Amino acid sequence: MDAAGLDLHVRQRVTTDRTTPCVLLHGLAVSHRYLMPTARHLDGRSVFVPDLPGFGLSARLRTIVDVGGHAATIAALLDRLGTGPAALVGHSFGCQVAVELATRRPDLVTSLVLVGPTTDPTAATSTAQLRRLARDLLHDDWRQTPILAADIRDAGPRRILRTLRHAVTDRIDAKLPTIRVPVLLVRGGLDPITPAAWLERAASITPYARTLTIDGAAHNAATTAGPRLAAAIRTHLGADHPA
Repeated sequence: MDAAGLDLHVRQRVTTDRTTPCVLLHGLAVSHRYLMPTARHLDGRSVFVPDLPGFGLSARLRTIVDVGGHAATIAALLDRLGTGPAALVGHSFGCQVAVELATRRPDLVTSLVLVGPTTDPTAATSTAQLRRLARDLLHDDWRQTPILAADIRDAGPRRILRTLRHAVTDRIDAKLPTIRVPVLLVRGGLDPITPAAWLERAASITPYARTLTIDGAAHNAATTAGPRLAAAIRTHLGADHPA
């Protein structure tokens, strides 16, 4: 699908239900693939799961896109889809893209679900994030390894590391106080990349936020706890009314 002149791969399920559609945004180094365990359980509404430029099955780019560039692309995609304002469900780096989009184009966003949001300001360096990732691998489900391997192969190490540099310099904590839509902040109970202290701080500076911890999950809760996360998203969006 063309968005801002870029060829984006988008998994989608379009329904006739008039409730708010969901757009799921993946994290660093990965793609739509690992979000599907959550997307499949978001029944009764339209769901769109794009691969960000340069990741997954979307077009390869010579340039490395920063948070603002990814947000602009997703805004163009939403304009192209013409579905009206959407609920954005971001995971990890996808949370940063979702928050940036909500600040740039609030007309396109009805609510946010931020799962494992990065980057914790107390560990805002590439080295610190890689150390936390190494700790997370001890807790995450090994059965997701084939998905992650395919995604890392598609993106390539250069794009992953350069995007990580963009991620750690992006001040999500400076943007959260400006958000004026309901926000659900989620972490896995075993997630060292998004520790409980950072999630609580993020909630404290976000006007309309609440938090949820998914026990037994690590950072990739969207993959390993898809049904539970989808149920939480449905509850969060439960106040939706047909337009």
